[in-house]
Amino acid sequence: MSTVIEQSVQARMVASAPQMETLPAVLSYDRRDPFAVRMVFPAPATLEGTEVSWEFARELLAAGLDTPAGVGDVRVRPFGYDRTVLEFHAAEGIAMVHVRTAEVRRFLRRAQGLVPAGDEFRFLDLDGSLTELLGGS
Repeated sequence: MSTVIEQSVQARMVASAPQMETLPAVLSYDRRDPFAVRMVFPAPATLEGTEVSWEFARELLAAGLDTPAGVGDVRVRPFGYDRTVLEFHAAEGIAMVHVRTAEVRRFLRRAQGLVPAGDEFRFLDLDGSLTELLGGS
């Protein structure tokens, strides 16, 4: 059984222009890091021309589908009937993207199948993390 789920999504960058640019993005979930999800934007889709990856709580993503969630670098909120807005806050500015809520729900169902919510602690490698923290001792 695979320990990683990846799902391509179409994200629309919110800009001051009336048309939103569609960006390819990938949502991923790794059972070895059970509390986190990652959203990756490929190099051609970014201003810097390098891949950009944001890691944030799976719980935040799930909560933001129904009500505004997050107060830090990543914020998630519903938008209209079928969209979810993800805001990524960095020193350079704020990037806001719309994704289809149905795609996010599908991704979260797949992650839930891999690691049920509330069971994340069962998949933590505390010994490995402690060894890494202590410099391999």
